[in-house]
Amino acid sequence: MKIIILQKVKNFLLIILTVTLFNSCAKIDKGSAYQLANRIIPDEADNFIFENINAEEGLDVFEIEAGKSRKIVIRGNNELAKSKGLDYYLENICNCQISLNYNQLNLPKVLPLPKEKIRIQTPFKYRYFFNYCTFGYTMPWWHWNKWEKMIDYMALKGVNMPLAITGQEAVWTEVYKEFGLSRKEIDDFFVGPAHLPWGWMGNIDGLGGPLPQGWINSHKELQKKILERERALGMTPVLPAFTGHVPKTLKAKYPTAKIMQIDPWAGIPGTYFLSPDDSLFSKIGSAFIKKQTEMYGTDHLYSADCFIEVNPPSNDPEFLAKTSATVYNSMASVDPEATWVVQGWFFFFKQNFWKKEQGEAFCNGVPKNKLIVLDLYGEKNPTWDKTDAFFGQSWIWDVICNEDQKVNMSGDMKAMQDQFNRACKSELKNNLKGIGVIPEGFGYNPIIQDFIFGKAWNQETVDLNKWVRNYASRRYNSTNNDALSAWEYFLSSVYSRTRTMWSPLITTPQLVRFSGKKEDIRHNRVKVEITKKDPFDWDFDVYELAKGAKLLLGCSDELKDVPSYNFDLVNVYRELLYALTHKFINHLSVAYDNKNIEEFDIAKKDLLKLLDDLEDLTSCNSNFMLGTWLEDAKSWGNGNQEEMNYYDRNARTIVTIWQPWENGALRDYAGKDWSGLFKDYYKPRWELFANMLGKSLKTKTPFVRKDFDKAVRHIDYQWTLKNNVYPTEPERDAVIVAKRVIKEYGKYFVKSED
Repeated sequence: MKIIILQKVKNFLLIILTVTLFNSCAKIDKGSAYQLANRIIPDEADNFIFENINAEEGLDVFEIEAGKSRKIVIRGNNELAKSKGLDYYLENICNCQISLNYNQLNLPKVLPLPKEKIRIQTPFKYRYFFNYCTFGYTMPWWHWNKWEKMIDYMALKGVNMPLAITGQEAVWTEVYKEFGLSRKEIDDFFVGPAHLPWGWMGNIDGLGGPLPQGWINSHKELQKKILERERALGMTPVLPAFTGHVPKTLKAKYPTAKIMQIDPWAGIPGTYFLSPDDSLFSKIGSAFIKKQTEMYGTDHLYSADCFIEVNPPSNDPEFLAKTSATVYNSMASVDPEATWVVQGWFFFFKQNFWKKEQGEAFCNGVPKNKLIVLDLYGEKNPTWDKTDAFFGQSWIWDVICNEDQKVNMSGDMKAMQDQFNRACKSELKNNLKGIGVIPEGFGYNPIIQDFIFGKAWNQETVDLNKWVRNYASRRYNSTNNDALSAWEYFLSSVYSRTRTMWSPLITTPQLVRFSGKKEDIRHNRVKVEITKKDPFDWDFDVYELAKGAKLLLGCSDELKDVPSYNFDLVNVYRELLYALTHKFINHLSVAYDNKNIEEFDIAKKDLLKLLDDLEDLTSCNSNFMLGTWLEDAKSWGNGNQEEMNYYDRNARTIVTIWQPWENGALRDYAGKDWSGLFKDYYKPRWELFANMLGKSLKTKTPFVRKDFDKAVRHIDYQWTLKNNVYPTEPERDAVIVAKRVIKEYGKYFVKSED
């Protein structure tokens, strides 16, 4: 009897203990911020306690302080604010770094506790990320594993307003079926995977298509996963809306509809635009929002860029006001909470069209506080100060910094800070509602994204030299003075230019023998001047870069096993070698002009060797390898050889000739400094060019440019049709190659005394 009673008491106590433990565990916040911590620092996640606090004046805020039992307590008004609090702790208390390519998470054995409570609030409602082009130049081939890491990065940096255009082909397929289009007509409208952003921006139709149904289905599911995770972390994704861009064949279905062809874009015939004063516009726009909401839900933010790089069919203010009103109403008729997000690039790029009268009419066609304008080029050519801050509508200050995912080190950090300060002082208490990064591509300048997103939480003017030293210390988990000083040299060189210029090395070969320093609107160098004083003729101090490169390489014994160091070493020495481009091509050009065959042969040999050495250097890190890009693309074929070949060709085309025919007008726009391209794409061009020039010299016959252009366009096009495989894993050691490079080329980077 006693045994039975004792057993009952034990069972009762066990139940009490279980309930107590359950209730205790239930109080622990293991929401999305905790799950994020568990993904990036799984061994330490349970040392963090996440708690809720109220927003401050409707704006995000986080707190960090020491808790009981050496726990770190992070509070936030939502999961995103908590995630940002975690990032702040890792960076500022543990000297770690979450970055776009590599994370440095070498945590102390015992996690340090904050000495006092930290509380930080952002004044910005919105922190925006991505550009339509990013989905073509950087992310077209991403699977969920890469997207998951990107979403974690955004949450940690406090990004709450990501553009989310993946999978809209599935929506449009259903919508256009409802409006009577056949599958073939829809296929003829959709463009290839890497070209989709320009299809949705209304620049092109059908280019690189038809799009496989497998792509449409898989990206519908991918978008669902992306949105689910972004929303779970407290983000409000920006989904697309109808702009008026329609298939040409819609005209046959609706013969009375006001469908007009707009201006050509980049040598491609103009696409078709449905006039907003036609009732069909609202019907299609509303149908799209309804169908999209059924598939993906909504956060009431919609992106629509009607005329991103083409002029509207009329500059009549009344027409422009009606256009914007109709676009907005097509959203609001389905979603009364809708807010339209528009890229303000056209105010800069097409400034001759968008005078004050046109801009004001367009902006004021939308109710106040229902339009958000992204001022894309805030670091150099802001338009908020030329449009009365977008005529009273809400707007976001942004930087582009990178076009077409150029492989470069660039971004004028001082100009960014100055321009940001100017905008904040003038507009922060008015209608400036956010800060953002809108690169056409990213991955090679992680410092810029980190710097700008940091401004969302700390608007104070920082000492840039001190800031980059701290950045380097976190990046390598090192206090090595040479490594930190190297970044000061990078700041005074490549990070003192706005964006890199296009290089003649990776564009169709031509002689460089001009004078002057004029650039076009896209920073394409159209004239070059090589002098004793400036033998490089770049838009930064090459000698300063060389000093930093030497210091960075000198740290190899200590840092060679740090992934971010390996990446930076390849990037820095690639930039340094690349700085010889103008000098070497100029040498070839001058020798040809002087009809000096001996000098010409030397210059040719030097130039081709430069390409070989760039090939060797970029093969030291998978981020700089063509094979990585192509294999990622082919992975969407799921073993179907025909589809794998299709994706392979599309991936090759976008980074070379852009348009999939021999005589396209956007050739080399998205050219990359990648191994594989240096060897098999750029070098054959220069060999052909130099051989034809050499033959001209030796036979004393004219060099016929049109013959070369025809020949080079043919070999370029043929390369995009190949299916050869390129490596995806590094083939060489970055430290060894960098040491050889500086030994062989170091003489060029010693400043002569004039």
